[in-house]
Amino acid sequence: MPGPGDVPPEILDRLRPICRGLPEAHEEPAWIGVRWRIRARTFAHVYTPDPDRFPVYAQHVIDGEPPTVMTFRVPAEDLLGLVVGGFPFFRAPWGGNVGAVILGDHTDWTEIAEVVTDSYCEMAPKFLVAQVAPPPPTS
Repeated sequence: MPGPGDVPPEILDRLRPICRGLPEAHEEPAWIGVRWRIRARTFAHVYTPDPDRFPVYAQHVIDGEPPTVMTFRVPAEDLLGLVVGGFPFFRAPWGGNVGAVILGDHTDWTEIAEVVTDSYCEMAPKFLVAQVAPPPPTS
C-alpha cells in the first residue's frame, strides 16, 4: 500500500503527458504528492492523503485504501455543476474555486485532461492560455 502522499506510478504516468503538454508547465514535489505549476501557481496537485489525519477524505476510502486525489482550479460558478453528480468529483475543503477528483481504475482520462486544461487556463497568463490546444483524446 502506498504511504501517505505517495501517488501510484500508473496515475502519474497518465497525468504527466497531460500536464507537460501545457505551455511552460512544470512538475515539482509538493508538501504531499506531486503538483504541476504555471510559474508559481498550482493548477493540478495529486496526492494520497491519510484519512486518519485528514478526516475529510475518510468518505472516499475505497476497499480500505486511501484515495488518490487530484485538486484543481475551476471557475467558482462552474464548481457546483461539476460536483453535483458526486463521485468521483467533490469540492475541496478550502478555496472557493478548488475542485477535487478521486483517481483510479474508474477514471475517465479524457475528462481529466479537460479538467486539467481548464484549471491551467484559470491560472496561466492570458498569452499562454492563447497557446493552449484542446486536450488530445486519451485512451
